[in-house]
Amino acid sequence: MINYRNLTPGELEAWVTEQGLPAYRARQLFRWLWRPGFDDFEQATDFSKSLRHQFARDGYIWTPEVLEIQNSTDNTQKFAWGLEDGEVIETVLIPERDHTTLCVSTQAGCAMGCRFCHTARMGFRRNLEPFEVAGQALWITDHVSEEQWPRNIVFMGMGEPLANYENLLKSLEILTHDLGLNFSLRRITVSTCGLVPEMLRLGHHLDVGLAVSLHAPDNETRNQIMPVNRRYDIDRLIRACRDFPLSKRRRITFEYLLLKDVNDSLEHARRLGRLLRGIPAKINLIPFNESPGIPFRRSSEEQMEEFQHALREMNYTVMMRKSKGRDISAACGQLYAEKAGH
Repeated sequence: MINYRNLTPGELEAWVTEQGLPAYRARQLFRWLWRPGFDDFEQATDFSKSLRHQFARDGYIWTPEVLEIQNSTDNTQKFAWGLEDGEVIETVLIPERDHTTLCVSTQAGCAMGCRFCHTARMGFRRNLEPFEVAGQALWITDHVSEEQWPRNIVFMGMGEPLANYENLLKSLEILTHDLGLNFSLRRITVSTCGLVPEMLRLGHHLDVGLAVSLHAPDNETRNQIMPVNRRYDIDRLIRACRDFPLSKRRRITFEYLLLKDVNDSLEHARRLGRLLRGIPAKINLIPFNESPGIPFRRSSEEQMEEFQHALREMNYTVMMRKSKGRDISAACGQLYAEKAGH
């Protein structure tokens, strides 16, 4: 049986017409599938009883189920979801000053092996299906208050989004379709640790925000902390950033995690500034969130401020990201989920 929520509008139309039904039924069905609170075909009152029975007989509706919700002292919320095969993933709802951001996962675990990331310690378990990615947003929009409803979605949770490329595209289509959840592409950012071919494919396919997890200004440093750099080194990555198609007012966000005595010197800051020269860019500096078993330490407040100041002196827009949800292990690099029952 098919899970209807795993189908894009086009796939749903193809399936509906194969059943001998008119194409417009697919549009009606898709609208119901992504309506918050819909979980039974009996709710689809614009379908005849026989058609509701046919849909219920030939497929099913399922999205990830919430196992646990943790609340931080700063009002960040972390959601643990149980999947059909027993895997567990995590999602974070982050309150900002005037809006809320939803950080979604695209994989159970991660294969990239970044040495500073707690999720990497899980190893790679599997890619998430489109309904599992978009389903995180569906449940959130159905269960939080209107004030908490996310305006922005960032693909910065568990996993490397571009390593699950086809399912990423399908989930983006579901999230942004006007009959679906109707999020704006302008409000969606996809993060990557540097999968260059998929990054360029994404840029030519969709006008979506791009965040590059850079974390070092040279190959020697990046090789030590990010194994992906041995496949796509900094020179190739930065060339791809220069070639990445950006619409008007778009900039690439470069994420830079500050690790004490590893990549946080003023010389590192100057190298970073020279490296990004000429790229429409903004830089997010991220204080390291220490986790058990991770062999790095947080830079001092003074060092982080000096690093930020050096980049601003080079005329970059530089933000110091606030580490929200640290007390519930919901901050950057802290997501880690065991399989249910372990």
